[in-house]
Amino acid sequence: MKTTKAAKSTPVKPVAKKAAKKAAQKATAASGKATGVAKKATATIKKAAAASKKAAPAKTAAKKSAPAKTAASKKAAPAKTVAKKAAPAQAAPKKAIVESHAALVRRARRINRELAEVYPYAHPELDFENPFQLVIATVLSAQTTDLRVNQTTPGLFAKYPTPEDLAAANPEEVEEILRPTGFFRAKTKSVIGLSKALAEDFGGEVPGRLEDLVKLPGVGRKTAFVVLGNAFGRPGITVDTHFGRLVRRWQWTDETDPDKVEAAVGALFPKSEWTMLSHHVIFHGRRICHARKPACGACPIAPLCPAYGEGETDPEKARKLLKYEKGGFPGQRLNPPQSYLDAGGIPAPPLGAG
Repeated sequence: MKTTKAAKSTPVKPVAKKAAKKAAQKATAASGKATGVAKKATATIKKAAAASKKAAPAKTAAKKSAPAKTAASKKAAPAKTVAKKAAPAQAAPKKAIVESHAALVRRARRINRELAEVYPYAHPELDFENPFQLVIATVLSAQTTDLRVNQTTPGLFAKYPTPEDLAAANPEEVEEILRPTGFFRAKTKSVIGLSKALAEDFGGEVPGRLEDLVKLPGVGRKTAFVVLGNAFGRPGITVDTHFGRLVRRWQWTDETDPDKVEAAVGALFPKSEWTMLSHHVIFHGRRICHARKPACGACPIAPLCPAYGEGETDPEKARKLLKYEKGGFPGQRLNPPQSYLDAGGIPAPPLGAG
């Protein structure tokens, strides 16, 4: 019985060994496959790592370049800010307007009407009591202010009240009186020569005709029209530096020669308005529409002015630029008309005061 059991059990061992061997081979194959997969995965990871290393400098470069853009944008930003700040400070002047002659006449006359309302007290800003004093004062006003002339002439006329007196004066004494007006030697020669001509050719009287006035030493058309308009009531246009500057800004004319300016502007207005037109324009030029920095923001005729924006447009800053009574300061005359005083004008101080 024992021998039979043993014989029956022996074949089991080879079968088990074979099964174990097969299992082992399968396990080995599986592990090999796993190892291969692992190797492939490792290789993939390495490749990815290598790729990421290569990409990293590019990212770094991009990061480095980013601040450059930021810096550039930071530099550009203030420029924009400055531009924004600068824009309101200087308004661009209006371009030349194209208008018919009829439209120009309407605009020019409207400007004069507006100025007449602003300066109802406009007047010649030289002190005078008679035509002789006015012609002398006007000659002296060249290259100086009316205020300086008004501070100087009281002493001159107190000593030489008539053309005959001034014609016989000692030039050195006259020069000393006229020294504050500048160019006193040339002016002394003119007023003495003018006085001699009045005494010898016109009986000591100032003539009331343009053709006679312009023959006097030192008297041109501008001076003649001042005398005719304000001492004789005869219309005339006074083209001084203020008048010429403003009519060109307003595009009434582009002429620079005083005689041509006078003709061009005179054609826009009735002759009866010429004298007061001159006062209005000159008053405006001295008080608001200055040569270097016009007070555009305080100008009553800004909507009619093609040159609006050449000066200060901010209303508060513009008001600080106003001169004479518009700015609360004394005017040019020591003895102004009552209408000027009634309007709040302040007389100028005498020579040497304050």
